[in-house]
Amino acid sequence: MAGLTPGRLAALVGRLAGVRVLVIGDLMLDRFVWGRVERISPEAPVPVVHVLREDARPGGAGNVASNVAALGGRVTICGVVGRDAAGSRLRSVLTALGAQTADIVESRDRPTTQKTRIIAHNQQLVRLDREPVGRHDGALARRLRDRAMAALRRHDVVVVSDYGKGTVGPELLAALAEAHARQPFTWVVDPKDANFPFYRRPSLVKPNREEAAAASGIRITDERSLQAAGEQLLARWQAEAVLISRGDEGLALFRPGRRVRAFPTVAREVYDVTGAGDTVVATCALALGAGATFEEATILANHAAGVVVGKVGTASVTAMELRSALRRR
Repeated sequence: MAGLTPGRLAALVGRLAGVRVLVIGDLMLDRFVWGRVERISPEAPVPVVHVLREDARPGGAGNVASNVAALGGRVTICGVVGRDAAGSRLRSVLTALGAQTADIVESRDRPTTQKTRIIAHNQQLVRLDREPVGRHDGALARRLRDRAMAALRRHDVVVVSDYGKGTVGPELLAALAEAHARQPFTWVVDPKDANFPFYRRPSLVKPNREEAAAASGIRITDERSLQAAGEQLLARWQAEAVLISRGDEGLALFRPGRRVRAFPTVAREVYDVTGAGDTVVATCALALGAGATFEEATILANHAAGVVVGKVGTASVTAMELRSALRRR
């Protein structure tokens, strides 16, 4: 890419600090139970895990916020938690990371989404999910929309982190699209199938390969079908760019009127891909807020994801780690 130098990338990493990011989306509490396995249970053919420690981290949109904060960004969270112990714990963990949590809405009727992962010898054995089903009720959705709209102009970039748990819906997405039409701003979307018909005019949408195939109606099997799917999504979502994550094949960036640009994965070791997509979204948002092009943002995000997949569990990457990864490119 002409004009792109190690110095330019390093300068962009330095400019991530202080970028103001509003993260809107599904909040979760990720719990981790760490242990070791030394025998099989006599009661059933399952491993017996001797618990060594436990911890909790923000998941879903909270993991996007964690990655923004780790890279030096200033992050505000807009989402929903239950009026329960898990919701209080999630707020506390986010506050400890430096996130602003005043725009989190509490629900009396829906519990906080929790995912508990049991891990032994760096291997996830099982995951336990506790989560509500369906969209939020009308009053709660309107409260969330109003808070998001009020916070919009105080930030440099907006992230919609849609995990399909009910926080992101047609009303909120329509309000964002209308606000963008009145006065353009940078916003990045991590999409989910229930809302495929409702994304409009985002700066960047980042589906994975399966989501891209489902949203476009095109089975992605080769470069030609990948190109067709990307072009279809650009038109469908009226997006400035679409970034398809392809697992171990890396990332593919689409812009209107241009050929696909491929970015092969740079991961050296892969232990756990949990939350890698959140890292890509957070890094792209910060980079765009700092003045990067879509191509530059993708390069930074690709290297950031290469760092986090080398860690176990819901993880984030620091600016120092990202600089180190860039020096190895």
